[in-house]
This record gives sequence, structure tokens and C-alpha cells, in this order.
Amino acid sequence: MDRFRDPDELVRLLGDRMSTRGALYRQLAAALADAISAGELVAGDRLPSERDLARALHLSRATVVAAYDELRGRGLVESRQGSGSRVATPADRGPAAVTRRLRRGLSAQTVRRFDDAPDGLISMRYAIEPGDPRIASAVADVVEEDLPTLLDEIGYTPRGLPALRVALAEHHTRLGLPTTPDEVLVTTGTQQALSLVAHLLLDRGATVAVESPSWPGCFDTFSAAGATMVGVALDEEGPRVDRLRAALAAGPVAALFVMPTFHNPTGLLTSDARRRVVARLAAEHGVPVVEDHGYSTPLARPGALPPPIAAYAPATGRVLTLGSLSKSLWAGLRLGWVRASAADIDRLGYLKANADMGTPLLDQAVATRLLPVLPTLAEDRTAVALDRLAHATALLGEHLPAWTWRVPDGGTALWIRLPGYDAGVFARVALRHGVEVTPGRETDPSGAWDDHLRLPFTFEPALMTEAVRRLAAAADELGERSAP
Repeated sequence: MDRFRDPDELVRLLGDRMSTRGALYRQLAAALADAISAGELVAGDRLPSERDLARALHLSRATVVAAYDELRGRGLVESRQGSGSRVATPADRGPAAVTRRLRRGLSAQTVRRFDDAPDGLISMRYAIEPGDPRIASAVADVVEEDLPTLLDEIGYTPRGLPALRVALAEHHTRLGLPTTPDEVLVTTGTQQALSLVAHLLLDRGATVAVESPSWPGCFDTFSAAGATMVGVALDEEGPRVDRLRAALAAGPVAALFVMPTFHNPTGLLTSDARRRVVARLAAEHGVPVVEDHGYSTPLARPGALPPPIAAYAPATGRVLTLGSLSKSLWAGLRLGWVRASAADIDRLGYLKANADMGTPLLDQAVATRLLPVLPTLAEDRTAVALDRLAHATALLGEHLPAWTWRVPDGGTALWIRLPGYDAGVFARVALRHGVEVTPGRETDPSGAWDDHLRLPFTFEPALMTEAVRRLAAAADELGERSAP
């Protein structure tokens, strides 16, 4: 089957490559040439028709025709009557065969953006939050008091620093999930935790049930393990019971991935009652539950949150609980964990050792000092988040009054419904105005949610103001071009 006959798939691969200066046809030609050079487009890949790609990029057909002409002139694209345009066979063979097997999703775009972000681009694909200043105090205490002892250690801790595992066990026990240290594995962030769990649970060809919408990063992880995904719709309390029951009964499901505490991207808090039902249904069907609690900032004064789903699991249930300090304290503190049965932690420990022999000890020592004061840190984080949310919603109400959203229970983003135009098209127009957003179709394995986008609200006020100004300009352009 030809690749990239779907123009939207090609546009997602191009990502932010078109946020450069110059004529639009040259920007598009340069973006396609870069994808060919990187091996992301390989010999024989069929390019969309000029008309289809122009629609997907919200450009004129003449712009795409000119870009294809330039690529043909450079020998990168060849066209034949009746068969369209394809990537030409290169004179020298690169790593195309290897690259063809890789899924080019959110991870590839994120790496490229961090390594070489276009000048002036405001990326709203991720929330920007400064690190908590108390991290510096914890680091100073570690250097002064803990480092001499740590230097006597061998340095390899595949399952985690013993003192941190004790602290994490106490942390989960306070949340209503009694835990012992041998039920905890320390990881280098939630992303590694999810990757290790995917290796543990998934065989090639497996099916994973995920919430719809969901976090696009999990799709990359599950796809890399050779799995396919099926979506489970949400309601105001969490995963819909009827849809979850149907998904688990439809065929063998290797795992259920959920984000019950401040779901990404909707900010929903799954209710106590719904957590109980999810745990019971999964156990009845013999399906492991992977619950991600990476987003821990409530958007109300902190109160008692429901315990993790693992607290409701019957004796026959299998639940792996993921957590992290990266979202609650600082993305630069790459410290995550898995809470699971002692048997699963043993298995994950071998996988972790094979990956990196253990998360850096200094990071773990800092986390050990911060965990006991996490409730206080969460209160401060909530106060800042509420101010940022009020600022962002006031700006959106003023400049984009037709956009609508549900006030999130927590987290860092708004899940916004757009008024009558495609979020993917809007994202491409917004990119030309210097701001990058996540369209809804990237949050669902079937490409649904075309009329939604995820918009973080935690940017500092001046940057948020500029971002909304650019988004409003993009909406104006889209409205003018879409008018009859």
C-alpha cells in the first residue's frame, strides 16, 4: 500500500518544519526535502495530489504545484502521468529501510522541536512551568548531607534508591493505597515507566484499550511495542461503563491505559465510584490496568482525592500505577515510578537494569527529600495554576469568544471545542502565525476529535497573551478563507 496518500498523515509528519521565513512554496519544498533527507520520506512514497495537500495545509493549489516543481527540479520527486508524484530513488542509499519501520509520531516531532526550535515559535504542545524553587534547597541539602554517603554506594540501583522506595511506599499509603517498598520501582520519568510497562505487558499485535481522547505520547509507546489501540469514550465521571465493557468483551485486550487523576487532555477527575467499576470490569476480563497519575495539580483548593484504581482492585486484579514528579515539580527532575505487585516489580527491575542500570542517584536523593512536603508544594502549585487559568480564559473569552471548553478539574490544559472548522487545518494556519497547538485527532487512535484542540494555560501571562493574539489572527485568517 502506498504511504502518505492521506495528506493529513503527511502533514503530521512534516510537523513544524514549515515555520520558517520566505515564500510559502519554498517553505513547503524545504520541509519535504528535509523529510526526505532524514529518511522519513523514502523512495517510492506517493505524495498527495496538489489539490488534496493544498486543502490539508490550507494553502492555494498553486503553492503546492510550485513546491512540487522545485522538488522535481532538484531530483527529489518524480511524476508520471496517471500515477501522481512520488519520492525519487536517491543516488546513494541511506537508512531508509530502518526508518521505514519507525513510527514518526509525537516523539519525533518533540525531539526535533527541542533540538532545533524555529525562532519566535511559541509551542503550546506542552505546558511550560518553571521548576519549584524548593528544588534548589533540596539539592543543596543533598550535596551537604547526603552526598558523602551516596559516594560510598556502588551507584547502580535498578529498582531505585532504598530510601526513596520507602518514601514512595509511604506516599501511596497516604493516598489510600497501602504499599510496601518491594512494590515500588523508580524510573527516569513517567515516559520510561510507561515504556517498561509496555515491554512487560505487550506482545507484537496486542490490543491496548485507551481513553478517547488520550495522551498522544502513549500511542508512540504502544505502537513501538507493536500494539494497536482501541478508544473508550469518556463521560463526566471517567471512562464510560458501556463502552469499556464492550471494548473488553470484543476481543483479547492486553492492557487498559487510563489517566484517572486530571486526565490529559480533558482535565477530568475520574470519580470514586467509576474507579471502582473500572477495577472490577478489568479484573473480570483478566485485563491489566495501567493508571497514569502524572498530572497531580488540582484546580481547586486541595482536598481529598479518590485513591488510585489499584486500591479498588479485587484479589484477581492486576493494576500498575504510574507517577512522577516531572509534572508536579519540574520537567527537569526526571523522576517517576511504578507501583505494582512485588512480582511485577521484580520483572520490571530486570527491564530497568537492561535499559540504564538505574535512575541517577542524585535525582533520587533530591526526590526523597521532596516527597514528604509534596502536599504543601501541591497547594502552592494550585494557587499559581488558578491564576494562570483565570488569565488564559479571560484572554480567550475576549479574543476567541466562539471557542468553548469545560473547566478542568486539574492538570495544565484546556480541551477546547472549535466553532465549525477543523482543528488540524487550524493548527497548520496557526503554525504560520508562529504558534503550535495539538489538534484533537492526535489524541485518538482513530483520528477522531477533529473539532477540538489541546491548549495549555500555564504559560507566564505575557507569553500567554502573545500566544492568544496569534491564535486569534490565525482564526481570523481561517474564517476569511473559509467564507463562501
